[in-house]
Amino acid sequence: MESVQLKIGGMSCSGCVSSVMRTLKAVPGVEDVAVTLEPGVAQVRFDPRQTSVPVLRAAVEEAGYDVVG
Repeated sequence: MESVQLKIGGMSCSGCVSSVMRTLKAVPGVEDVAVTLEPGVAQVRFDPRQTSVPVLRAAVEEAGYDVVG
């Protein structure tokens, strides 16, 4: 397993946090997700044989949020 921290822009409420969590958990290979509104961070643990950071970034962006950095 690998872990990555993604800085998420565009979240403004707990509903946004839930949306980002659901989006990331739906990606095959993602084992665990923790999202915090402040400072706008998603900590994701995933199987690198099943997914990658670019796939995780794309999923968040397709959900309408920005991945910063």
